[in-house]
Amino acid sequence: MTAARLLVAALRDPGSVAGLSAAEWTALLTAARAERLIGTLAHRLDRRSVPASVARILADAGEGAKQERRAALWEAEMARRALASLDVPVVLLKGTAFAAAGFDAGQGRSIGDLDILVPQGALDAVEQALRAAGWEAVKEDAYDDAYYRRWMHELPPLIHRERDRMIDVHHTILPPTAHPTPDAGALLADAVPLGNGLSVLSPADMVVHAAAHLFADGDLAGGLRNLWDIDRLCREFSQDGQGFYLHLVERAYFHRLGPHLMRALRLTHHLYGTPVPPYRTPLRIDLNMTVADLLFVRRLLARDGWGRQGHSLTRFGFYIRSHWLRMPPLMLARHLWTKATRKPA
Repeated sequence: MTAARLLVAALRDPGSVAGLSAAEWTALLTAARAERLIGTLAHRLDRRSVPASVARILADAGEGAKQERRAALWEAEMARRALASLDVPVVLLKGTAFAAAGFDAGQGRSIGDLDILVPQGALDAVEQALRAAGWEAVKEDAYDDAYYRRWMHELPPLIHRERDRMIDVHHTILPPTAHPTPDAGALLADAVPLGNGLSVLSPADMVVHAAAHLFADGDLAGGLRNLWDIDRLCREFSQDGQGFYLHLVERAYFHRLGPHLMRALRLTHHLYGTPVPPYRTPLRIDLNMTVADLLFVRRLLARDGWGRQGHSLTRFGFYIRSHWLRMPPLMLARHLWTKATRKPA
């Protein structure tokens, strides 16, 4: 079994690690670190039933995940304070949202940058407030700055000069040049307040965003972690009844992301065993894997026991696909030519 498959098996069924050899443990832990799932693995496994050397590694990983969680929540609070006077909705996204809302998807999760969603009309005021509070441009580059502001779904990234923490300020969840065009107004309108001046996306929108981030806006690097997010969210949100999935599919098609969500459900069911009901009516959820799905699985599992990504041709194909999704061919050609030929700053 490959390292990536060992990792998937361990997350899906912690009991599968029983009897692993020393080499298999090394491969599993190396893959988990490379996929930024080591904290999640530490949360899932019972350290009393693993070798002592592994238990120590998992204990360290668990503490590291707790520290990341604290830092992420503090950064969210700092952003809230900086933006409090603007009276605009501020919606947490991704890992920080999972942690702030207390969702199972946040347990042990690696959390990096702070991602927030604000109304597009408030971008200038939000940026000014953040800069006044100590955030500044990561890299001053006129072309990149103009590109972000005209074509991307977020401001150029900012970093706090003292805390060295990044913030990505989104006004929607996919680039405006991408083929799907989610309804940013609906995302904001249906967000769920946390009671502290911050909000998170509604349950269905949270899963749709995770699917969009994985399948409509990237090359699937780190995809096992993103797919695990979807598994955890779906399991938690469907506890009150399987009607959640009907609403989820309706919401995905409302945001023009139906096919991407369907692929997410097929793959998370295939790899993590997510209990998705195979509906036939009133909506259809078909969990049968397609030929294209198998290529996605190949890409997701392209990690060996040394933490290296294999399947170079497959990865290159998904790299090209990620750019193709973001912008039309002529625009992409101009962008790549500009990036390749401009003089370094």
